[in-house]
Amino acid sequence: MTNDLRIGILGLRHLHPASYLPLFAQVEGTTVVAAADTDDAVRAAFQQEHGIRTCASWQTMLERVELDVAVIFLPHVEMPDAAIACAERGIHVLVEKPMASTVEGAEWLVGAANQANVKLTTPYLWRYHPVAREMKRLFESGLLGQPVGGEGRCAAGRLNRYIDGKAEWMLKRELSGGGPMYNLGVHWIDLYRWILNDEVVEVVGKNVKINQEYDTEDNSFAILSFSKGACIALDISYTVPDAYPHGRDLQLSLRGTQGALSWSPSFEGVQETLFVCSDQSDYASAPRRQLDFELQSAPGYCGILGVHFLRDFVDCIRNDKPVAISGEDGVKALKVVEAIYESAQTGMTIKVEP
Repeated sequence: MTNDLRIGILGLRHLHPASYLPLFAQVEGTTVVAAADTDDAVRAAFQQEHGIRTCASWQTMLERVELDVAVIFLPHVEMPDAAIACAERGIHVLVEKPMASTVEGAEWLVGAANQANVKLTTPYLWRYHPVAREMKRLFESGLLGQPVGGEGRCAAGRLNRYIDGKAEWMLKRELSGGGPMYNLGVHWIDLYRWILNDEVVEVVGKNVKINQEYDTEDNSFAILSFSKGACIALDISYTVPDAYPHGRDLQLSLRGTQGALSWSPSFEGVQETLFVCSDQSDYASAPRRQLDFELQSAPGYCGILGVHFLRDFVDCIRNDKPVAISGEDGVKALKVVEAIYESAQTGMTIKVEP
């Protein structure tokens, strides 16, 4: 442990902190040394279950515990202050997406990390999925021709999972920024940006509210127009039938002038299938194909994807390399989300600030 990076977890009232512990256990050269939360009961339960030292606030932890890396799971509105305080102490920062409740807050923390010369990343882990990487490779090979459009669907669980997980703040807009597009849609926004190597230039958004107890919407829909002409339709939701496998309905597709890709991620499974269709001559004998992938099983949040992500981040810290997923990537995804919400409120098409 002498040379291990000392990891601190800031915030426990979230669905992911405990599931990051098995990930760090598989990443050589890291040790989780402390966790912090203001909720006495949540903090005591975490310490008893995992045997990790806890503090009554992240401010106290920064004063009393030597850290090399901070992993931040606080309410989105509190993330910038905590990340900036860590950066100013020379602590590298992993901030759970979307990094802040506003673009302005995300830009503040990115600026602080850059000024302090510390590493900053955010866990858009789907980039590490072998199917996503194959989609990107096939697109870049020209298999699809000119990109035209696609659909991304992420209906993941119901509101009660945040209540049961002691993360009810996620359903309060003043703390979270918004509903499923803030919390889930950013994954697909980032993934399409990455696969297409392109930026969203304008959006049309529509939010649908069903629950009456909370001020966030339950469903968010958007059309994203990219600079090179592709239009992606998003369907992001907290309303998936309980009977749906794993409680999640996920879909990603991409279509071009010469081909198409389609994938329904199983989320908790290890076997995945990518459907490929192309008019190109190399596919003449079998224009429609199924490509099968098998993932290594691993405990923890997103399994082996999470392990690869953390290993990359640790390697970048130790060898002073640029991170694969930057704070700027987080800001760009959040800019798209804010534009979607503005469009939903005004009924207008909104341009995304470059």
